[in-house]
Amino acid sequence: MTRKIILASNNLGKLKEFSQLLKPLGFELHPQNEYKVLEAEEPHATFIENALAKARHAALLTGLPALADDSGICAHALGGAPGVLSARYAGELRSDEKNNQKLAADLEGQLNKSVYYYCVLVLVRHANDPQPLIAEGRWDGEWIAMPRGEGGFGYDPHFWLPTLNKTAAELSPEEKNYLSHRGQAMRVLLEKLQ
Repeated sequence: MTRKIILASNNLGKLKEFSQLLKPLGFELHPQNEYKVLEAEEPHATFIENALAKARHAALLTGLPALADDSGICAHALGGAPGVLSARYAGELRSDEKNNQKLAADLEGQLNKSVYYYCVLVLVRHANDPQPLIAEGRWDGEWIAMPRGEGGFGYDPHFWLPTLNKTAAELSPEEKNYLSHRGQAMRVLLEKLQ
């Protein structure tokens, strides 16, 4: 397998996190927009189906191995919502601020503020790969209404980690890469790659 991998996303936060994790193994990660690949449809109800669809789409259009992640935040009090809709929870015009406002409003008055980030990573060697590498990770926390921290992206300023007395947005990139759902999933994937 070539050392160049296409990231089936245009999310700069994900590109930075995954690049830091893959670089020690000698993999170069390139965003799909470098190859003029538009984002794939994500019509599925599960993280794994969406990740697989995105990876196959990027591999088909570039002829290179592709890595896709589908991840999101899930609130127990909301039956797992926003889940696969996390990036567009407040509507199709994606906005971290609006997504955070909607989730805060939906959780207002709920006694159970427990949430978790969930991630599925899929790596395909080619578009028709019959044995994609699949890895999962889960990161438990609590929702806080008042945002804290300047780091991270998405829901991180509201994702409270009681044992650390910090939000995900207050962690250093190294701490976040180690603890996060993506970090956990990536370590599983790296073990499979080795």
